[in-house]
Amino acid sequence: MRTPVFILLIAFMSQNLTAQFHTLNMPQGSPRVQETQRLGITEITLDYGSPALRNRDVWNDVVPQGGDPIAWRAGANMATTIEFSTDVRIEGEPLKAGKYGFHIIPENDTYTLLFAHNFDQWGSYYLDTEKDITLKVTVNPEPCAISERLDFEFLNRTENSLVIGLEWGEKRIPFKIEVDLNKTVVESLRSELRGINTYHWQAWNDAARWCLDHNTNIEQAYEWVNRSINGGYNGFAAHRDIRNLVTKINLIAKLGKTGDLQPTIDEAQSLVIQDWEANYLTQTLLRDGFYEQGLKLTNQNLKTFPKAWFLHLNKGLGHYFLGDKKKALSGANKALTLAPVPRKSRIKEIISEINAGNYQFPQ
Repeated sequence: MRTPVFILLIAFMSQNLTAQFHTLNMPQGSPRVQETQRLGITEITLDYGSPALRNRDVWNDVVPQGGDPIAWRAGANMATTIEFSTDVRIEGEPLKAGKYGFHIIPENDTYTLLFAHNFDQWGSYYLDTEKDITLKVTVNPEPCAISERLDFEFLNRTENSLVIGLEWGEKRIPFKIEVDLNKTVVESLRSELRGINTYHWQAWNDAARWCLDHNTNIEQAYEWVNRSINGGYNGFAAHRDIRNLVTKINLIAKLGKTGDLQPTIDEAQSLVIQDWEANYLTQTLLRDGFYEQGLKLTNQNLKTFPKAWFLHLNKGLGHYFLGDKKKALSGANKALTLAPVPRKSRIKEIISEINAGNYQFPQ
């Protein structure tokens, strides 16, 4: 009488042992993919299972369609997740920094993208589309080159935006991500300059230069470049260099702090020991509209570097911007005789532009 019960018990235990999860590292039919890319300083991390087409009509037979629209995990096995290290905008809508489950609802060839704060889920089966969703946007699909494996591509990158496209088969589901580049970078710089970078003059100068180049946080950038030059407490880590002094001159021009200009020029000139440094300094003055100071310093440096063709060109440009075309052409022609062959064609163009009165510094 006990034999059938014993056999059933053994069978039950065998089934349970077979079904238990284990930690063996084995190949998966839908391998897990983790990918991180940066947009500005914002890290975007995707984690998803990547199933194969295997000759299936996946957008009709695998992705749920028809009837009441239901969410799909945008991959295989555990739900796809996407993480942002800073606040972003998705299709123009704000989304806070953090990690989200990424699900898609297909309906009539439009696709509703769901970003769920409840991200740790197997598939989309228990997703509560009323309570779990932080952001919902709708996008249209587009065709793409056939992709055997489901994957996510980073497309159409600019300095502050990109498009992420889920691609599978011959269909792409794209959505645009944007960051507030100035805000995120400046906040990061302020934080990082309080750490180990506070001891490095290059960090203070590079932070000031970034703000200058992006025309943001300019007043604080001026404080930062002065910190690069003068150092911190009791002058610790002070460093005067042609690079941070040129950054300061650029910021003086931007802020109109002309009272600080001449002392900064004098300090920078005292550090010039090579012809490229003389060129860097004098061209900076000319570009920033300090034509008289730039011309005066160019003449001074030509006494030390009389064969520096680029200084002769700067001399000509100084005269050009001060309205003396004859002397401008004289300087440019002198540069033409001294310049290496690869530079001559551009100098000839500059001479033509001086004659025509339409020369401008390249941006």
